[in-house]
Amino acid sequence: MGYAEKFRRYLVEDGKSPSTITSYVGDVEGFLCYLEYKGGQFDGQLRRFYVTSYKQHLEDQGYKVNTINKKMNSLVCFNQFLVDQGVMESMVVNLKKDKIRIAYGSEQEVEVYTDGEVERLLFYIQDRSKVSVRDKLVILLLLYTGIRVGELVSIKLQDIDFLTMQLHILGKGGKIREVPLRAEVVEVAKEYLTTERKVHKYADSEYLLLTERSSKMNRDAVNKLLKKHGDELGITMRPHKFRHTFCTRLLRAGVPLTTISKLAGHASVQTTSSFYINTSRRDKQEAVELL
Repeated sequence: MGYAEKFRRYLVEDGKSPSTITSYVGDVEGFLCYLEYKGGQFDGQLRRFYVTSYKQHLEDQGYKVNTINKKMNSLVCFNQFLVDQGVMESMVVNLKKDKIRIAYGSEQEVEVYTDGEVERLLFYIQDRSKVSVRDKLVILLLLYTGIRVGELVSIKLQDIDFLTMQLHILGKGGKIREVPLRAEVVEVAKEYLTTERKVHKYADSEYLLLTERSSKMNRDAVNKLLKKHGDELGITMRPHKFRHTFCTRLLRAGVPLTTISKLAGHASVQTTSSFYINTSRRDKQEAVELL
């Protein structure tokens, strides 16, 4: 059994979520493939040279800062796994040294939809000849709740309280949070339940969102439908871009970071701050134009 598979089992036993396991193992497999490409045979010993060389390779390939930092974080976990298994004696990956730091106020920023793109999208999803009720519901949920794609596909019928207009979301680490639903989202959800979903062959499924072949929508299905409609609109549509847009629009509307953090299901306000506190280049330009 290879180290990547042993690492996967280690993460499962440690109680990590399926999405976290997929992410960590994928990053480690990429790292091991890099070593193999360079002619290095991984013998269970992480070396500083391997880590720094791989980090430089990622930078040279033009990977975004957040992506590189995520991969470094995965290597920390992999290093800990090797130590726990007795393969290594110490940690050689150090996030203080290996993570790329972004200066406060720098131009590194998350991707969000412009107000114009949001308006175009909202007009587009009204066209029933192009957008099914299910797809409309998916897009509205992503836009107005900021949920992660894994959380979206895991929504069960019992998670929606139509009376109080609240959505219960099972987030990272098994934490449950409540997100209020706009009236239009509730109405589209009701329409979906009484039309397309009611006559679906998997209508007895406990999950809200279904596909033609499954009783539960998966990530690939979400990405596929977003690409389809994005191509039609000429807009790149990805789940996390909706999430960033949700949080950014709330921040611009003056909503406190603590509230945004709770709605987004972030571990702390610091996490929210690190993503959204820096104003965008457009915001800065508009501010200067006011002078």
